[in-house]
Amino acid sequence: MSKDHGPSIKNDEQYEKLRKEGMSKEKAARIANTSNSGEKGGKAEKYEERTKEELYEQAKKIGIDGRSDMSKDELIKALRNH
Repeated sequence: MSKDHGPSIKNDEQYEKLRKEGMSKEKAARIANTSNSGEKGGKAEKYEERTKEELYEQAKKIGIDGRSDMSKDELIKALRNH
């Protein structure tokens, strides 16, 4: 019987590259498992162009702790590092 070592990674090469760049296991896996992870073309506004309230809502959506006490810059940093 084999042990489950967590979720499988769809794009091992990309995952390893992201980990070497210092990204967390969770974030690297999330990106490497996205079906279009190697493609450009995101349409979202840059974090700096969003309001603090929009950043707060995004942080709330993904479960960042301590968001209510964060400044706009802290919210941006937390979102980028999640």
